[in-house]
Amino acid sequence: MQKTVVINVVGLTHSLIGKHTPHLKEFTERSKNATIGSVFPAVTCSAQSTYVTGSWPEDHGIVGNGWYDKEDAEIKFWKQSNKLVKGEKVWDKARKLDKDFTCAKMFWWYNMYSTADYSVTPRPMYPADGRKLPDVYAQPASLRDELQEELGQFPLFNFWGPNSSIKSSQWIAESAKKVEEKYNPTLSLVYLPHLDYCLQQKGPDTDKISKELAEIDNVCGDLIRFFEEKNARVILLSEYGINKVSRPVHLNRVLRDSKFISVRNEMGRELLDAGASKAFAVADHQVAHIYINDKEQKDVIKSMLEKVEGVERILDDEGKKEFHINHDRAGDLIAIAEEDAFFTYYYWLNDQKAPDFAHCVDIHRKPGYDPAELFLDPNIKYPKLKVGSILLKKNLGFRYLMDVIPLEADLVKGSHGRPASSRNEEPVLISNKPDLLVKDHYQPVDVGDVILNHLTSQ
Repeated sequence: MQKTVVINVVGLTHSLIGKHTPHLKEFTERSKNATIGSVFPAVTCSAQSTYVTGSWPEDHGIVGNGWYDKEDAEIKFWKQSNKLVKGEKVWDKARKLDKDFTCAKMFWWYNMYSTADYSVTPRPMYPADGRKLPDVYAQPASLRDELQEELGQFPLFNFWGPNSSIKSSQWIAESAKKVEEKYNPTLSLVYLPHLDYCLQQKGPDTDKISKELAEIDNVCGDLIRFFEEKNARVILLSEYGINKVSRPVHLNRVLRDSKFISVRNEMGRELLDAGASKAFAVADHQVAHIYINDKEQKDVIKSMLEKVEGVERILDDEGKKEFHINHDRAGDLIAIAEEDAFFTYYYWLNDQKAPDFAHCVDIHRKPGYDPAELFLDPNIKYPKLKVGSILLKKNLGFRYLMDVIPLEADLVKGSHGRPASSRNEEPVLISNKPDLLVKDHYQPVDVGDVILNHLTSQ
């Protein structure tokens, strides 16, 4: 088989490749350029799962970055077990064709317990004292310590949160190079998330994100050069484009005003009680799954939410079939935001009663995606002083709460999840083997075959 690397530059579209990205521009000019139709929802977990299985969310089951577990009666985001993804993966198909084939899965999601030969993914440690410590999970397990000894501790707090930066993508790229040098995998899948952060913070304005574009361009240029020197076939792709947004839509507040949502009061704070609620929304960027425990209210809720400003469409059973997301994990209804709007998870009506984790980076306890985690609260007068004092408590061994995240969702300037409005805003698919991309536009379920073709074609 032919050595192949797939570099996933999250948020990259052809409209972002230009004067600020000389390395990417040079690569695209000597390569074949195509686009990928949007997965629905156009979010990381659904897109990646569709690419590697060649099937839609209605089949592989990844209906978003998170969903409501009806048996546990809990909303769960960012789970990591590959066993959640149904269907044969591209690396399993390749291994059937060549027993010597190997795959390195570098930070692509659902990385744990997969059948890939080598893998690395974020996996913080959570000691009993409440701290969150940067770390990774790796297969083989020894790779975890080897990489962090050579590259330093994985920069978790630069991977996500208000301190997100190029450092995490640089670390991932360097780890991919280390794995290549040690194991020589046939296929490497490399995830570079840097653009995703700044695009949500600042929106898809190339002048506003020129620094970040140059940063990811340097990482990509180095990685492309490294793998091409290994005679690898290079595929550059992305998962979605980012829409400029200005309107947060609070579906759970609408549902609560109509008495559909139940909350539990704990120490003066309100927690969403999903199992006791008649209905609630699980927000995921520009898409929201509406789970309805009182099924008799489905038509009433659909009619009500269709009237909410910022909602473009509510999918019922027929709509879910149309969008290839008719799976048991999906909501009873699914809301799609208008292009300049996005959904919040907020369910409280008084910010004083918001749960304590609302002011923290806490991707697992929040019952929905929270892009405000990319910002420091502008109401904190001296944010650096506050963060410093919290870190001092941490270093002295005291319990602490890094409560620096705002509740002002209108700070967010970019979002995704809905289908792209034009080809220029669709995910990119670029190959340095022009003869292996025969079309200008591919469906997302075709990506796995494109990868397989790069591996097997002479």
